[in-house]
Amino acid sequence: MRARELAEPVPTVSSTDAVADAVQVMARDHLPGLIVVDEQGKPLTVLPGTQVLMLTVPRVHREDAALARAIDEEHADAFWNELGDLTVGDCLPRSLGKPAVIRDDSTLLEVAALMARVRSPLVAVVDPAGRLLGAITLDRLMTQLAAGGQATG
Repeated sequence: MRARELAEPVPTVSSTDAVADAVQVMARDHLPGLIVVDEQGKPLTVLPGTQVLMLTVPRVHREDAALARAIDEEHADAFWNELGDLTVGDCLPRSLGKPAVIRDDSTLLEVAALMARVRSPLVAVVDPAGRLLGAITLDRLMTQLAAGGQATG
């Protein structure tokens, strides 16, 4: 089985999208992460869910657990409201590294190896020109592997 056969269409976000909107996309579609695309719709990076969560937590609270613990429950539950106009691009690291992107003709073993290597529960599947065809989630891959690699529909 090839990656193109396992790939599913998924919503994407751009670096100009608001972080709050990006998180809503991930939550609404029950995605384990997000694919950030450039102006041409090609994958710029793939963010595992934990990295998306990191976009929402103020840096000072990520770096100082004691400070996060000092915030009362009511305000701690409302940190989400403080995102304002923060965009995905505002939160991306300057050096993105190689995104979790795989060609459409890749095998299941190649998909699994990439997911394991980059520790991402989501990989973008692209055609030879680099255009996004869809994504493979860890859940979809594991379900396919458990079925013995046979098409499950």
